[in-house]
Amino acid sequence: GVEHAVLHLLYSRFFTRALSEVGYLDLAEPFSGLMTQGMVCHQTYQDKDGKWLFPTEVIQDGDGWRHGETGKSVKAGRIEKMSKSKRNVVDPEIIIESYGADTARLFMLSDSPPERDMEWTESGVEGASRFLKRIYRMANDDSLPAKGTPPPTEGDGMELVRAAHKAIYGLSQDIEGFRFNRAVAQLHTLANAITETKGASPFIAAARRFAIETLVQLISPLAPHIAEEMWNALGHQTMLADSGWPTADESLIADNVIKIAVQVNGKLRDTITLPRDCPKQDAEDAALASPTIVRYLDKQVPKRVIVVPNRIINVVV
Repeated sequence: GVEHAVLHLLYSRFFTRALSEVGYLDLAEPFSGLMTQGMVCHQTYQDKDGKWLFPTEVIQDGDGWRHGETGKSVKAGRIEKMSKSKRNVVDPEIIIESYGADTARLFMLSDSPPERDMEWTESGVEGASRFLKRIYRMANDDSLPAKGTPPPTEGDGMELVRAAHKAIYGLSQDIEGFRFNRAVAQLHTLANAITETKGASPFIAAARRFAIETLVQLISPLAPHIAEEMWNALGHQTMLADSGWPTADESLIADNVIKIAVQVNGKLRDTITLPRDCPKQDAEDAALASPTIVRYLDKQVPKRVIVVPNRIINVVV
């Protein structure tokens, strides 16, 4: 837990600084920071005699629980951090045998930020497994164009290409910031964009291949084993682990249109969609033409309209 990690930090800092003081090390501070991860939690179970039971020993029976062997009623207790004393632990071998190591990794990373506690649930593990199977089917799509097909640079499929570059940028930032749950969310967003992209034109097909390859590359740090299988299914002979990390094209990350908040006397009243970097006069005209803003103005003539490009519009009356 947190206390355990902090004590290790104190011990290691003490020894490093002591060795530095006596001249054995030329290093005063061994760490730049500390992040303590949350605990993995699970519900607790007790039989009528108060004996703690493993989750694998109980079966849900309607709204209650019963012992898997004896059939006797079992009391479900609080959700607490996993501990051998209360037997609310899950054997990793069982999970790996049923779902694979990648599923377990992906679920633990996707459930919550690493510094918070997470609850281990069977439904969460199954959800991670379904997502990996979904991507696996994408990578094994026989209709994809050949390896090396370049993605389109304009026209059909460009929205999907943009989505892939946004995922590269967002997931890279999230991993560097230890925001692993948000990194997994980036994968889901890209997978949904691939699914929603319809059409059979060569440009869309090329965009789909590019997006699927990108998705496989991005998931490799989180689910490395199945990522290698998918990389091979996409026609690559070298290992994905030996390939470079994809680079986002900054020109494709920015949205062409953005949502702008419109305030009246400093209070948010509406949001409007405008082209990025549009002229201030166009932004002012669009804000004043909004039916919501017209209603709030109630025929009053604005004294001033303050436009902060790409961010906010404030109408002063």
